[in-house]
Amino acid sequence: MTETVGFIGLGKMGQPMVRRLLAASYRLAIHDLDERATAPYQDNPAVTVCASPRAVAEQAGVVLLSLPTPEALHAVVLGEDGITRAGTVDCIIDLSTSGATATRAVAAELVRLGVGFLDAPVSGGVSGAAQGTLSVIVAGDAALYEGYRELLTVIGRNVFYVGSEAGQGQAMKLVNNILSATALAATAEAMAVATKAGIAPSVALAILNVSSGRNSATQEKFPRNVVTGTFDAGFATQLMYKDVKLFEALAEELGVPVTVCRSVIGAWHLAVTQGLGPEDFTTIARMVEAMSGVEIRDRPSRPTSD
Repeated sequence: MTETVGFIGLGKMGQPMVRRLLAASYRLAIHDLDERATAPYQDNPAVTVCASPRAVAEQAGVVLLSLPTPEALHAVVLGEDGITRAGTVDCIIDLSTSGATATRAVAAELVRLGVGFLDAPVSGGVSGAAQGTLSVIVAGDAALYEGYRELLTVIGRNVFYVGSEAGQGQAMKLVNNILSATALAATAEAMAVATKAGIAPSVALAILNVSSGRNSATQEKFPRNVVTGTFDAGFATQLMYKDVKLFEALAEELGVPVTVCRSVIGAWHLAVTQGLGPEDFTTIARMVEAMSGVEIRDRPSRPTSD
């Protein structure tokens, strides 16, 4: 494999995806605003560290993006020193959760410029990125998707094509994330009740996980990141809040009532206002613990107050 692939955004998700591409023998041109993110690759002969998105596009025909916000997507693709300023890139693949509105706007401009675009957000967290087991949810031109499907399988075990319109990948990712956010917030409250009632968290989770209440939080996040007290799932609370707000905006645009989801969004807003924005998103359980006067830990229940 000698093709050079561009990659912009070497954060918690981007770093392990870059490592997987290198392991698959791709040559890379990379960029991140934080020089510390690219420093480990300075002496790697298979990697060119670039000073800007434009410089990445001058090295690579396809550029993958792993960015934190819709604003970052616009700046990296269309900004003053963005990818499209190079005038040479064939395709941009956005692996970020940028929201349907921003994605459609960027895609429309890329159509005008004659640049291919795949809306391809990923799901599966940092561990999935490291293991290459991410789900990749792709929307865009079908022929373009087929052309880059092999590349996407390097980072994702489950690659889904959902439609030809940019924004459809984002819509599906936001649907996934509102359910993930709901599971985590609701499980925090439910587990606080179980723990304060004198049931050991490990026992409560064992019961839930073979019963109808099981979900992604009871099966993964609580055993690994909450009951252990590590709170290290690898995704910031403020990013989850961004995603659920993007879901709310999309639902409003489509005229779909989301009464239950708005309550969940309110819980994530409260977590951000409580100062948990930069913290791991599993710390929403800490917020519930503080309000409930109990710690959800794998030891005998010990209420801190009534």
